[in-house]
Amino acid sequence: MPIGPRPEDVARIRRTVSIYKVSSYITGTFLLLLLLMMVFRYGFGVDIELLGPYGFLALTPKDLIDGVNLSTLILIAHGWFYVLYLGTDFVMWRLIRWSFTRFLLIALGGVIPFLSFYFERRVPKDAMAAIATLETQPKVDA
Repeated sequence: MPIGPRPEDVARIRRTVSIYKVSSYITGTFLLLLLLMMVFRYGFGVDIELLGPYGFLALTPKDLIDGVNLSTLILIAHGWFYVLYLGTDFVMWRLIRWSFTRFLLIALGGVIPFLSFYFERRVPKDAMAAIATLETQPKVDA
């Protein structure tokens, strides 16, 4: 099996790259919010409360929260957006036929702060380079 994308997968790769770019930004943003939330929770013993008795946003001990526990919502949102990020990573890996190590490295972008922002710039360039290489190769009749 040749390594690299197949001509019939080019449109799907481009669509997946577009989704990947959006999901990497969102996942990276929620990861930074998650990092901030962890500092508040484990460093100061408070969670982020939304619409509670102490105002619109407040840092409140977890057992005293009467409003919406925004810390929990950040955890849940990051988890689901990471699933989307991982899914687009998997589809690109399968369509472009990158190495499994590369798949794992890109997957780390959703768990290491700021790495998804770097990969948001790097991975689409590499994917488009793979497509460009495919398009410059001469057509082979079967």
